[in-house]
Amino acid sequence: MIRVRYAPSPTGSLHLGSLRSVIFNWLFARHHHGKFLLRIEDTDLGRSRPEHTTAIYTALDWMGITWDEPVVIQSERTALYQQYLIKLLAEQKAYYCNCPVSADLATSTDYKIYDRICRNKNLTSGAIRFKLPADISTNNSASINFTDLVYGPISFDLNQLDDFIIARADGTPMYNFAVVIDDHEMAISHIIRGEEHLSNTPKQILLYQAFDFKLPEFAHLPLILGRDGRKLSKREAAVAVEDYRLKGYLADALFNYLVRLGWSHGDQEIFTKLELIEFFDLDHIGKSGSIFDLDKLTWVNTVYLKNYTAQQLLDLIIRDLDPVYLTKFKLFQATQILALIDLYKARVKVLTELAEIILALDQAPVSYDQAELVKWVTPDIADIINTNTKTQLAQLISNWEALANWSAPEILASIKQLCADYQIAMPQIAHPIRLALLGHTASPSIAELLAIFPKTEVIVRIQNIINYI
Repeated sequence: MIRVRYAPSPTGSLHLGSLRSVIFNWLFARHHHGKFLLRIEDTDLGRSRPEHTTAIYTALDWMGITWDEPVVIQSERTALYQQYLIKLLAEQKAYYCNCPVSADLATSTDYKIYDRICRNKNLTSGAIRFKLPADISTNNSASINFTDLVYGPISFDLNQLDDFIIARADGTPMYNFAVVIDDHEMAISHIIRGEEHLSNTPKQILLYQAFDFKLPEFAHLPLILGRDGRKLSKREAAVAVEDYRLKGYLADALFNYLVRLGWSHGDQEIFTKLELIEFFDLDHIGKSGSIFDLDKLTWVNTVYLKNYTAQQLLDLIIRDLDPVYLTKFKLFQATQILALIDLYKARVKVLTELAEIILALDQAPVSYDQAELVKWVTPDIADIINTNTKTQLAQLISNWEALANWSAPEILASIKQLCADYQIAMPQIAHPIRLALLGHTASPSIAELLAIFPKTEVIVRIQNIINYI
């Protein structure tokens, strides 16, 4: 059975590259009717934080990603790691070393291959190093070879490796050791992870061989790049997944965009999750890094906004942005809010913009767009436009007070009749109405918008602008 995992370290926020790895693992498991597992790699006690673990759970829940077995927590598996360390020591495949640990933590520019000075000292304490097998470490042409499911055949020269540390002096396991033990114990069949982990693979393969474990398949995902072709930076994009939720991006839109960032299925851009599960496999992952394009993500988000129902969007506003959203309205009831969402959802890019617009509609304008006011209500040059706007708006109030059915067709008919009576074009009265209602002239269909407002509120706002001019 296909068994894959996502194994984050809770040392910071979940970022886009990690989220894409999660999605690819989850889709791969679902496509093959396998299992997707979650493991929290918190052995770095100095940097791991409970709040980061919680944030990981929250982000995955937001994305609709579920796991199939209880979460594995590395810090709860110390005894297991100790058993495997003892096994390697007993089989003389590892040894204690009391050299300064800093020698293994030096920067890449000054790092030197460990001289194995402690290999034959028979020490009984200290850090534990893995002993490179003699039959490969003494062969100048020796290499570790494997076939990556994305990059194809890969070879690492073993002369670049030394007896690497697998456990600190305090007994806590190092990353490469704990990962191998956990993936074996969890029966992981495929390891799908970012390209930055490629350099860890030869060490892990050596450990698999030392324990005589079955080797999993490896697939390394190319990096997400910025516009300059370099690794994505915080300057170019909000890297934390939480930032995108708070900015008003929809989880399904971000999911869809990240899948397409390095994977393709023909020319199709927008997918349902069921389609992604049906089509996804590792064969169509590209070998080159993918450029992150915020404009493209935003476009994908607008597609999802248009296709969601008003109730779905309202539920997401309450869930993801503001749980007390509905309590902020003084004028509109729930049915009117839903009608406004339907009217505006095709005009916005993100959920926050939609929420802010609708909240703003609930309040009468405190000012008017002066350029639009001069253009449509009080023009300086009389022959540009009929200057009787004040009279026309007053007549509208009178007509609407007598209007029995406050609906979009009736409202539109009354506006058209006023235009005929005063021999003016529709914009010459529609834009002043918009200014009165909103403070600016950008809006959807004026009749549909007016029909959502209580008639009494419309009359008050039009009287306000009459008094203003």
